[in-house]
Amino acid sequence: MWNKVQETVSYLKEKTNYTPEFGVILGSGLGSFTQDMVIDHTIPYAEIPNFPVSTVQGHKGALVFGKIGSKQVVAMQGRFHFYEGYDMQTVTFPVRVMKYLGVSKLIVSNASGGVNSNYKVGDIVVIKDHINLFPDHPLRGKNDERFGPRFVNMSEPYSLDLMKQVKAVANQNQIEVKDGIYLGLQGPTFETLAEYKMVKILGADCVGMSTVPEVIVARHMNVDCLGISVITDMGDEESIHEVNHNEVLEAAKKAEPKVRTLIKLFIENAI
Repeated sequence: MWNKVQETVSYLKEKTNYTPEFGVILGSGLGSFTQDMVIDHTIPYAEIPNFPVSTVQGHKGALVFGKIGSKQVVAMQGRFHFYEGYDMQTVTFPVRVMKYLGVSKLIVSNASGGVNSNYKVGDIVVIKDHINLFPDHPLRGKNDERFGPRFVNMSEPYSLDLMKQVKAVANQNQIEVKDGIYLGLQGPTFETLAEYKMVKILGADCVGMSTVPEVIVARHMNVDCLGISVITDMGDEESIHEVNHNEVLEAAKKAEPKVRTLIKLFIENAI
């Protein structure tokens, strides 16, 4: 893994001459955030050594290097999911690459199903914590100390400081945000009504099929994380019949302008 990561980093550094401070992982329907960047390089995943290729509708599949204000950013247009058949090391490989490109702050976005009755479709949620119910763990197996410690402290998976900053930006720009706990499940099926109820009983506010593995690996390497979730469906008796991938993409697209503005302003103003 170490050698593969270094090989990929060397290729990208040679190609771009970039040392990005911010990494952004763009979830379903949120890929056009890159339009807010002054783009210097767009590299399709298929051209990057050791990179897998995203197979999901709504995920473009390219690494985009550019600037937001004075800040250098690398953005993933499309992520990799455990349900696509990749192992957890492959799913999280780009996060390891980002770290060694120079990234110290990772912004992870996703589309999720809401179970908190105070949420509605289109709400933007700042993730304050997560519950990991994936059937495999990205740090399972022999630990390479060069990446990070065997046992990772997860008391602050999402940076309290970054959360404070993004909420201040939202407040200054009249962008309503909620906060909540995200629960990660394998997918690719959407949850049954009983599963949505389980998510709520376990103490989560929303549920999805990504984000948790990437954040675990980022924290393994001491990268600070900010999680943003768009509520694209509600897991209740009234709404569950309408849940499908096209509806999710549609809801994410409607919320996207606000999410784009929030992330852009956050990066510009981040300390």
